[in-house]
Amino acid sequence: MAPDDLAHPPGRLVVCPTPIGNLEDVTLRVLAALRDADVVACEDTRRTRVLLDRYGVRAELVSYHEHNERERAAQLVGRMRGGEVVALVSDAGMPLVSDPGFVLVQACVAAGLAVEVLPGPSAALAALVASALPADRWRFAGFLPRRRGELEAALRSPETLVAFESPKRVAASLAVLAEMDPERPVAVCRELTKVHEEVVRGTASELAARYADEAPRGEVVLVVGGAPEGAAELDAALAAVRRLVGAGAKPRAAASVVADLTGVGANALYRALTVKDA
Repeated sequence: MAPDDLAHPPGRLVVCPTPIGNLEDVTLRVLAALRDADVVACEDTRRTRVLLDRYGVRAELVSYHEHNERERAAQLVGRMRGGEVVALVSDAGMPLVSDPGFVLVQACVAAGLAVEVLPGPSAALAALVASALPADRWRFAGFLPRRRGELEAALRSPETLVAFESPKRVAASLAVLAEMDPERPVAVCRELTKVHEEVVRGTASELAARYADEAPRGEVVLVVGGAPEGAAELDAALAAVRRLVGAGAKPRAAASVVADLTGVGANALYRALTVKDA
């Protein structure tokens, strides 16, 4: 090891989850890491400052968000190479999970810098447990897609599906699910860990009706029970029909051919095909 390396040992990145609502959910290890860090990279310095002030943490803050990730990541890697410790936080929950951070973690690994990940609050996990739906096999989808075809594909997951959703789109997403499978179990989890926390459980049709006229308020996590057996086969068969139609075949003829090859009903394929992407 060169003398300069001894004088300036490599720094490291510490990924720090922050509370998703209740500031008391921050862990002792996260607070210690924030106190010890040379710099804290955060989405919104004003929001992070509220957390740090609550616990008397005086730390240098720099913005790190989706619009400056690559530029800031290069700067932070340079500081870590000089021996500094960087703490990474997002506005709430675990960085990288539908939040910025991937570019920085990837850059640290490429540079041979240590990355330490601390456990802590996660809206996805809290909602999964609160939903009372099976948690042995589950899938996190981030934010649900807006295009109908992509949304239907996501909702056909055979595992329990956990996803973030805009309050304004909850009713529309539930309406699509209710058309596909009205009896599918769902939980709408909102404002987790906050004063107005609420978990509403029911079937897709029940919750679609509940939120049709009034959107839920606050931050929402949807948890959807796994699709019944056969949904994945329908999705694959429908993709084949779309390819045939794209090549010039007539929809009914394409649905009939794929039905003969896969065993999926031709009428079901044709109905699914004629529903336009929203």
